[in-house]
Amino acid sequence: MWLSQRKSKTKDSGLTPQVGRVTLEEKEIGVWADGERRELPVFGPGGYHWRPCVDQEVLVLKTGGAGEAPCVAGARSDTDLEPGEVCIRARGGAAITLRGNGTIWLEGKVMINGVPLAAAGETEG
Repeated sequence: MWLSQRKSKTKDSGLTPQVGRVTLEEKEIGVWADGERRELPVFGPGGYHWRPCVDQEVLVLKTGGAGEAPCVAGARSDTDLEPGEVCIRARGGAAITLRGNGTIWLEGKVMINGVPLAAAGETEG
C-alpha cells in the first residue's frame, strides 16, 4: 500500500518519451512533438548510422535532469517483417533484409569495392 500511495503522489517529471514528426533533415534535425525542437542528436544501435527524413515519425526521448536535452532515438517501423527479421532500408531504394529462414535479400545496385556485382564475377578471356 505504501508503494501505491507514493506512486500516486509522484509528479510527472516531464521526461516522458514522445512521438514527433521530422521537420528538418539537413545538418540539424528538427522535430515537432510538443513544439518544434532543433539540432537534436540522433541515436541508433551500435554500428548503425541513420538520418531521418522530413515527415518521418520518430521517437523523441527527453534526457538531462529536467528533460532539457531531447534526442531522436528511433523511427516507426513500416516494414512487413516476421519476428526476428531485420531490414536496413535507405530512402528511395537500396535495402538489405535478413530473413528468418537464413536468406539475405539485397535490393538495388550491388557494388563490391566500387565494382558492380555483375562485373565483379566476370573474368578476362
